[in-house]
Amino acid sequence: MKTLIKNARIISPDIDINNASVQIEDKLITRIYLPDESLPHADSVIDVKGKMLLPGFIDIHVHGRSGYDFCDGTVEAIDNMARKKLEDGVTSFLGTTLTVSEAQLTATFHAAAEYAGRNDQASARITGVHLEGPFFNSKCVGAQNPEFLRLPDIGLVKRLHSIFPVKKVSYSIELEGALDFTRQLVDMGIMPSCAHSAAKYSDFKKVWALGLRHMTHFCNVMTPLHHLEVGLVGGGLLHKDVFIEMICDKIHLCPEMIQLLFEIKGTDKIMLVTDAMRAAGMSDGEYDIGGMTASVKNGCARLSSGVVAGSTLLYYRGLHNVHEITGLPLKELVKTTSWNQARSLGLERLGKIETGYIADIIICDNDFSPSLVFVDGRQVFVR
Repeated sequence: MKTLIKNARIISPDIDINNASVQIEDKLITRIYLPDESLPHADSVIDVKGKMLLPGFIDIHVHGRSGYDFCDGTVEAIDNMARKKLEDGVTSFLGTTLTVSEAQLTATFHAAAEYAGRNDQASARITGVHLEGPFFNSKCVGAQNPEFLRLPDIGLVKRLHSIFPVKKVSYSIELEGALDFTRQLVDMGIMPSCAHSAAKYSDFKKVWALGLRHMTHFCNVMTPLHHLEVGLVGGGLLHKDVFIEMICDKIHLCPEMIQLLFEIKGTDKIMLVTDAMRAAGMSDGEYDIGGMTASVKNGCARLSSGVVAGSTLLYYRGLHNVHEITGLPLKELVKTTSWNQARSLGLERLGKIETGYIADIIICDNDFSPSLVFVDGRQVFVR
């Protein structure tokens, strides 16, 4: 099956070409045609009439969507999340856990393995799990459930990883045993990430030396920048090889901070995420989050204590916000939506519109809302 998408504005890392075309055969992009080149015959020809064609977004930090949470621990929950994420332009994601019991985590990993084993789903691809917690400092718990906190435990990670791949673990780096834990994660090929932490910069340097290169929801629930102690925010800014997650809903980070981070870190080390909970795509109201109740008002989720409880952000809206705030070229911003995630986590042949890459493609309107989505070269969503 050969598909040709023509008259597209192709936007990929360092590339922005108008009136170009993409040829897809089976799962792969097999050729890019420039505006002056003759187009071949294809089994299916789709004229997108100048719309933007981007690599599918990769959301490496998402808990839920449309009333479902990854930690519901059912195939139904993951299936619904994965289908609805297509509407946001997400073609791959890491199912992200909450701080819950080991039994609930185990059920969730079994559901993920069962779901990923199916071949017929018209949905976003789950490429692994982001284990957020339960290895958190009780003073920095945020909207995680304090009942299930524990010290870093590589045994738990190994038990879960044997069921379905763990790609990333977010934890408090200052906890007892965190250094050995970091070393063991790196040895397993799992990306360690700093999160929910009261650590000092000196603590950060130790785990950085062991291979930690990610920082989860940067600036949120971590030690801030101070002129006498630069903290974790300072560590993320100083170390040029560290990737930072950003939730660009203008709630977790104000517009000025978003602009500042892009100017300091640059597009090569920023990864846009949603950190979305089950209320994403839903109306205001009350929702369960890890056994606690979050109230959503005007799209902002909070616990009764006032703590922000994840986001309700749809992925493409985060990109829209960043483009509006920074004004950076799209060929730069698109690095933060897929390419950085893919290369930092070893997700092969994803994140670019380039010959030989997997044909995970979205066709977007001017506000970045998807009108067509392809996963593995198959059209899986039409608005």
